Amino acid sequence: MPRKFLRKLSPDPEKLKQQKHLQFLGDTLYLPCLWHLNRRNVAAAFAIGLFCMWIPIPFQSLLAAILAVFFRANLPLSVALVFVTNPVTMPPMLYAAYKLGVFLLGGPDAGFNFQASLEWLTHGLVLIWKPFLLGIILMAVCSSLLGYYGVHLLWRLHVLQHWKNRCERRSQKRQLKKAQRAEKPSNPDDTP
Repeated sequence: MPRKFLRKLSPDPEKLKQQKHLQFLGDTLYLPCLWHLNRRNVAAAFAIGLFCMWIPIPFQSLLAAILAVFFRANLPLSVALVFVTNPVTMPPMLYAAYKLGVFLLGGPDAGFNFQASLEWLTHGLVLIWKPFLLGIILMAVCSSLLGYYGVHLLWRLHVLQHWKNRCERRSQKRQLKKAQRAEKPSNPDDTP
């Protein structure tokens, strides 16, 4: 994957280091492995970020930061990917997870009337917690695995394409040099 694109996508490391809700991580924020953009770190960051985005709790980015430090993944990407879920995207995603859980458990649909309130968490979630939890776990694990292996695959394809382009450029330069040598007279006396 192109590093320039990923650098644009990820937040500034200096700004993240100054965030007060990440200060509890202390000096671990200065570990170089948390800021590198290589295939392993980026793939781990995608896995962490895509897993944490499915967890319906506040401060998902904090959980992603902790996991990124623990697994030595790219911290800015882990945190940034959590923001795929937001107040607009969260209800449809949670509903899809619930429907997946209902389908897999084969039970009746108890109705999913999500409301961002404490009352819904105490009363509404009690009725649907089994399919909801199953759906969220499956979606989180599948998203995480797809992100991890997808980044590995795309990175590999990008490297192979870059290598192919490089070989083609070298081949064209060699052919150009051969053509230039063929055009030059071999004997200086042959020139008029």
